[in-house]
Amino acid sequence: MIISVILAHPDPKSFNNAIAKTAVEALKVNGHKVIFHDLYKGKFDPLLHAAEIAEEAKLPVNIKKHCKEIATADGIVIVHPNWWGQPPAILKGWVDRIIRPGIAYEFLEGDSGEGVPKGLLKAKTALVFNTSNTRTNREKKIFGDPLETIWRNCIFGLCGVTNFHRRMFNVMVTSTENKRNNWLNDVKKDIDKLFPKI
Repeated sequence: MIISVILAHPDPKSFNNAIAKTAVEALKVNGHKVIFHDLYKGKFDPLLHAAEIAEEAKLPVNIKKHCKEIATADGIVIVHPNWWGQPPAILKGWVDRIIRPGIAYEFLEGDSGEGVPKGLLKAKTALVFNTSNTRTNREKKIFGDPLETIWRNCIFGLCGVTNFHRRMFNVMVTSTENKRNNWLNDVKKDIDKLFPKI
């Protein structure tokens, strides 16, 4: 299987980076081909330009490459911190530019764009790892867990990815080395469960 792994964290020494590295290694051990993008390291431009909005738009080479990769991926893994209940801006920009009509979804014939689109992504499984400094019960009760809604409903559900899982690691700021090692073991377990050996 081809698995797309997307990392969005500006610090190469971050725990997000360790999560992504662990996930990539586990996927490879299980025999999968991994396409990995560190959006900050790769200096991904998150700005969606007006000329790119139309489905038939002529896209820059690097954007076409990302689109082709996500369209052909059998599975998707996203790693990012929880910033203000949202992904970092660079990842939001990646979604804006890559999860696009004709690649990830389409409106059915006769639909003026007001209905529910049909998902086009080949991937049927997506796994999102988040880090946070907010406790889970506060995230759910006070904030309504916006990342769950964004990824499960607004993005992957809309694009036809029906098997969605998300794990939040918290609270990062007070976590110990032992706790983080346990969390990385959880990453391996999640990969083994969702993307087992082939």
